[in-house]
Amino acid sequence: MTAVIGGQGISAGYGTVPVISDIDIAVNPGEVVALLGPNGAGKTTTLMALAGALPVSTGEVSWDGMRTVAPLSRRARMGMSLVTEERSVFMGLTVRQNLRIAHCDIGKVVANYPELADHLDRKAGLLSGGQQQILALARALERKPRALLADELSLGLAPQVVTRLLETVRKAADEGVAVLLVEQHVHKALHIADRVCVLRHGRIDWTGTASQAKARRAEIEESYLSGRTTADLSQ
Repeated sequence: MTAVIGGQGISAGYGTVPVISDIDIAVNPGEVVALLGPNGAGKTTTLMALAGALPVSTGEVSWDGMRTVAPLSRRARMGMSLVTEERSVFMGLTVRQNLRIAHCDIGKVVANYPELADHLDRKAGLLSGGQQQILALARALERKPRALLADELSLGLAPQVVTRLLETVRKAADEGVAVLLVEQHVHKALHIADRVCVLRHGRIDWTGTASQAKARRAEIEESYLSGRTTADLSQ
């Protein structure tokens, strides 16, 4: 199977400071790959490099198995959606306007995301954090993307909202979307993921199936929270 989006030996950073090095990753149609790791491990940098929001210094990013250097805007037209932890909505516009800009079918959005039904004419900046993130995810998925890159969807949100968001992500994958998910709630990420990559100090420290990760969840969580090496996970 050809990956929708992937990176082969990619390194990237900010200015002259490298953050990630020699990252190999691939996301296939219909699967969720969870990218885990302690703060500062390079998760967001990896996501942004794959999205085209950050240039790679070495290695290459691929789309449908072919190298691409297209910027973020062009990758969006190719079928990639990006949702960041800052919530990818226009805060000064209403929910309805946000959806129209993204060329969404508002009736379909309301049917799929009833949490937004009573807020269509409210400015996005006045929504709760959970409602803003639901709006961001609705905008991203109603475009029928081939790949979804999501960075910390659950940041600062109530557990029930997190569950709702991640269930929506899993449903999108089941419908064929390739999903790369950076997530702080390890147990929730493992519940919807097919494969897991754990980053540490800018490199992939461990990779395996979600089932393998679940069997050693305590060790992954200890590493995730403390920054301890996960090298023992492969033993």
